[in-house]
Amino acid sequence: MKHYLSIYFVWIALVIGLLSAPLAAHELPDFTQLVEMYGPAVVNISTAAKKEQGTKNIPHGIPGLPKDSPFHDFFRHFFEKENNELFEDRPSTSLGSGFIYSNDGYVVTNNHVIEEADEIIVRLTDRREFVAELVGADERSDLALLKVDATDLPTVKLGTSSELKVGEWVLAIGSPFGFEHSVTAGIVSAKGRSLPHDTYVPFIQTDVAINPGNSGGPLFNLDGDVIGVNSQIYSRTGGFMGLSFAIPVDVMSNVIDQLKASGKVSRGWLGVLIQDVTYDLAESFGMDKPQGALIAKVLADSPAEKAEFKVGDIIIRFNGKNVERSADLPPIVGNTKVGVSVATTVIRNGNEVTVNVTIGELPAEEDINLAVNSLGSATLSRIGLSIIDLDDKTREEHGILEGGVLVRRIDAGPARNADIQKDDVIMMMDSIDIENVKHFKEILNDRSATTVPILVHRRGSPLFLALKIPAK
Repeated sequence: MKHYLSIYFVWIALVIGLLSAPLAAHELPDFTQLVEMYGPAVVNISTAAKKEQGTKNIPHGIPGLPKDSPFHDFFRHFFEKENNELFEDRPSTSLGSGFIYSNDGYVVTNNHVIEEADEIIVRLTDRREFVAELVGADERSDLALLKVDATDLPTVKLGTSSELKVGEWVLAIGSPFGFEHSVTAGIVSAKGRSLPHDTYVPFIQTDVAINPGNSGGPLFNLDGDVIGVNSQIYSRTGGFMGLSFAIPVDVMSNVIDQLKASGKVSRGWLGVLIQDVTYDLAESFGMDKPQGALIAKVLADSPAEKAEFKVGDIIIRFNGKNVERSADLPPIVGNTKVGVSVATTVIRNGNEVTVNVTIGELPAEEDINLAVNSLGSATLSRIGLSIIDLDDKTREEHGILEGGVLVRRIDAGPARNADIQKDDVIMMMDSIDIENVKHFKEILNDRSATTVPILVHRRGSPLFLALKIPAK
């Protein structure tokens, strides 16, 4: 009997050993050394911005009261005094995270953390505080670069996001809800996520617990390399729900290098509107499988138009990189240097065709919106003016039967100096009736340094202005 009991216990021990072996081989990772080594390089960022409390509906005088009236100054003084007392500016603060990029004081964070801030405070783990200078910010990638006056600071180590794999362990350090240097961990859920209005960032999706205040903090891999910048969460409650998104470090490095060099970011631009290729569309185009970015529109005066891309072309390869989905194309184009000629493979009429295109610089969002509009449009940087052809509704509103161009935006320059305003309709320049945007550009290009009269319609009334055109 004892013999059988011995065999039984040996067998039990063997089974337990076999079951525990895989568990021992796959222990959960230990992040303690990583946090000790790189935690001091993660900073808390607080900002202050003067914000008017309430809505100022109190007038600075009595409508229609002449300025030469003896009561004018009295009412102006009274209302301004009341205005200042009732609506005194009070500072508003926001909290976020960041990390020290280099030991001479450069700090990386999100653009939305410091946006519209009058003062930016960077706080280290050793309680030191610095007032930071904004070197540059990029709204499209939601990144910002700060500079503090300090040296020999602790720094993070940058990795590469291109080698990141779905399922890898990752760790975030930040200040959720103001709780400084909180550490959370999870895994990479997906790569190359395209989010609405963020087409130039192929986000890393994780299940790391990210909450308000984590924005701008680093995302580490197990080697202690920063592989992303925590930026956004998907939530129906405002808190963490298992979907967090980080900007890949490869995108960050490109943006930060440009901000450090010039304070702004330049991106490549092709100038097409694209959509995904569905299974049915692939079949209708004679394709074996759905892939690529289908061109639905080629924008006027764009690099794509100059390279003779056509509506219905399907881009399947750009600058040596495969385009599996339409969301793959914008980041690839955006990271291509301006002025470089690249080969693009498209499917056209069932055949693969190579199109060479010289990449342009991505215009401002407002200018792209103008170009997307089916009406003729132009941005005239020479005089600081963006214009568009009039549609039927605008003509009816202004009482204009034909001709003219509508002013959509005014930048610093001759147009602003001439008091041209948004929504003015320019009818005449240098005694020549304006037919449309194309005609306006032709007249402007024919003029060297000179001052010309222009006729605008403003709120239904004609008005002559003097526009000083600079030399070409």
